Amino acid sequence: MIEQKLNRWRLILGEESNKRLDQFGKVNLSKEQLLMDSALAAIYDESSDGSGESTTLSAGRGRSNPKVSKWLGDIRNLFSKDLVVIIQNDAIERKGLKELLFEPEMLENLEPDINLASMMMLLKDNVPKRSKEAVRAFISKIVEDINRMLESEIRRSVTAALNKRNHSPIPSSSAIDFKYTINKNLKNYNSTLGTVIPEKIWFFDRAMKTNSRTIIVDIDKSGSMGESVIYSSVMSCILASMNSLKTHIVTFDTSVVDLTDMSDDPTDLLYGINLGGGTDIDKSVAYCQQLIESPSKTIFFLISDLCEGGNRASLLRRVEEMKESGVMVVCLLAISDRGAPYYDTNIAQKFASLGIPCFACNPQKLPQLLAGVFSGSVNEEDFK
Repeated sequence: MIEQKLNRWRLILGEESNKRLDQFGKVNLSKEQLLMDSALAAIYDESSDGSGESTTLSAGRGRSNPKVSKWLGDIRNLFSKDLVVIIQNDAIERKGLKELLFEPEMLENLEPDINLASMMMLLKDNVPKRSKEAVRAFISKIVEDINRMLESEIRRSVTAALNKRNHSPIPSSSAIDFKYTINKNLKNYNSTLGTVIPEKIWFFDRAMKTNSRTIIVDIDKSGSMGESVIYSSVMSCILASMNSLKTHIVTFDTSVVDLTDMSDDPTDLLYGINLGGGTDIDKSVAYCQQLIESPSKTIFFLISDLCEGGNRASLLRRVEEMKESGVMVVCLLAISDRGAPYYDTNIAQKFASLGIPCFACNPQKLPQLLAGVFSGSVNEEDFK
């Protein structure tokens, strides 16, 4: 037990800790732990790669670096996925590997990670021609992972909220109201099987009027919003694919771009977004106001850190007009699970004083958030 703890501390502290740890007992790294130590030393030791040689990971000016590709492959075999993401991000930052980030060999070995995808979007104008398809494939993997995590839950949550009291006699596996069905059949719980045996199954009524709600998603694409841009783009495309909704997707920096026509494919949508630039929220909100046809049936999502570079007074006046006209306005400062985001607290407080929910949301809670918004009961504390 003591030897295991010493070995773990040795891996954490590096080769220079050998003498200090010797006083507590024998450090005896296994063959696999030696490989781990070498992989970690290549990033975290200042002058050693864990084998007495100089660090092998450096960007250089060559077209490719097979040692880096091998190292990336090694860490994927040695560490869990979560740790691989941390280590490869540290490698890029600490060892100057940004020059190699767009090498096809590198991209094949990188673990898909939303932070790297954000970085690629920021730098995509610098992607060499030979790597464009590899970069697109890498970003597509991120999109597919997010879509897999969110799509069915978002569809279920939104459908449930829109059809809260409407049920249909027409059976459809995709339209089962699970919550209502389970509640109605709790009396039929079978203790032997450990499950509820339903006598009757209730289905949502899918015969809703087409485009019964208008959704406007207004996305701040300044560089600091990279992770939120990716999540909100996937969310927007899922909403746009639902026949019961009319969804507009707008992005902005100091100019405004309507990307609604690109909503069929979230990867195409992301490629239509150039991260970076200034921020003129007021101009974008003014554009979105023109898209409102029936205020009481419109939901407006502003996804921004609210660091306004345009007319602040005009921005506040516009969102107040929206709110008073009957539009449901929701501000997401960030869609992220990386802790409290940076945002303009002054504008956020003024939004809150107008009765506009203004908060960050964990990506996994997006379906719950949308269900709350569509049912008209958003509790900010539930989504942090």
